[in-house]
Amino acid sequence: MTDPAVDADSDALSPLPDGWDVWNRSEDGRLVLAYRPDVFDGDAFPAACLPTLYLTHGKRTRRPGTNPTSTADDDWYVNLYLEPDVSADTERFATREAALERVGELAWAFDGGEIDYRGLYQVPRETYFERLDELTSGDDAETASGE
Repeated sequence: MTDPAVDADSDALSPLPDGWDVWNRSEDGRLVLAYRPDVFDGDAFPAACLPTLYLTHGKRTRRPGTNPTSTADDDWYVNLYLEPDVSADTERFATREAALERVGELAWAFDGGEIDYRGLYQVPRETYFERLDELTSGDDAETASGE
């Protein structure tokens, strides 16, 4: 059974950059995108470092990798995770369409090197940052870190 708040017309996700894959799409409207799962596969880099974008109906109350709990919240939330404990600020939207639009914007911004992922960390992970710099279209590591 589908959520009445999610209809076929509200599932129009804009084309994504090549690095992002739809990892999971739920009938209730939740959506998970993964960045370069071919790289963050547990061999080259820990799978926990897989950048992910979450679109959820109601605020997530648990970390990635677990199911969110039920909530009465009708709003939609978008969050970018670099690791389970490292994320950008959660953004809230009144409609799924607006949240989907933001998911697309964030995917393109991340892929284009426009997201300051270094600023989200309390403890730098230089090797990880260097690899993200190579994968995204950022100018260079010094520009992204503000040096």
